[in-house]
Amino acid sequence: MSENLHEEHRKRVRARYLKEGLDGFEDHQVLELLLFYSIPRRDTNELAHRMIEKFGNLPTLFEADPADIQKRCGVSEKTAILISLIPSLARRYFKEKWGEKPVITSSFKAGNYAITLFTGRTYEVFYVLCLDSQNRVNYAALVHEGTINEAPVYPRLIVETALRHQANSVILAHNHPGGSLQPSKADIDVTKKIIAALEPISIKVMDHIIVAGDKYFSFAEKGLLGV
Repeated sequence: MSENLHEEHRKRVRARYLKEGLDGFEDHQVLELLLFYSIPRRDTNELAHRMIEKFGNLPTLFEADPADIQKRCGVSEKTAILISLIPSLARRYFKEKWGEKPVITSSFKAGNYAITLFTGRTYEVFYVLCLDSQNRVNYAALVHEGTINEAPVYPRLIVETALRHQANSVILAHNHPGGSLQPSKADIDVTKKIIAALEPISIKVMDHIIVAGDKYFSFAEKGLLGV
């Protein structure tokens, strides 16, 4: 395909996006449009197909390590970084849609807010949501990043975090990248330890949310907080 034909094709794709949005695009077309902005003079259609084939689907590709994308797909570091930015951008977008200090008044709200914090994360992380006396989120503190299925959480660190951010109460939240929503024995045990550690300083654990994909499990809803 000549350079002129490449440019005409790109113009048509961009025009379609401006008119219709992405809803009608196939996965490879979404990726092709994205690649326009890091690969200025090359047919990106074939490359988009190949990249999806290498990783299986768009989410897996977007969540991959940039070095892995570069190696497996034969693309530049600039292109690999652009691709890997998508989950972090989505997470930032969803979180900021909640506003600066969202009010969390139910497990439903806590669960949906927590889902935004874990968007695109492929490894286990643990958050403490520090709430003020009006149940507004003062700060969502990421207190631990672990390997897949392993996030040791230390009660002393939780206490320090709650005090630092002047929490009146806290909501604990972590993700299960493997997809299971059920709390493990370790999840239940560490929750009890954190509750006991915060009790002497009169900071209550309002909930512990487990997130898997776009679903959540609430300790409070299931009566697992021991209150």
